[in-house]
Amino acid sequence: MGFMDDARQTAEAVGEKIGDTWDDTTDRIGDKADEMKADADVKRAEAERDSVKRRNDIKEELRD
Repeated sequence: MGFMDDARQTAEAVGEKIGDTWDDTTDRIGDKADEMKADADVKRAEAERDSVKRRNDIKEELRD
């Protein structure tokens, strides 16, 4: 009986460890996806800012 209890406890511990590892991995993937999205948002905002600045510079030159 003792051997079976030990085996069951070991299997439960391994199952919990696998579950924890899975949760950590999915969190890391989600974090990386959020980081990549934020980087893309920044690049898009910078491009829009540069475009607006160029457009305003051209308008200013035409006014002169």
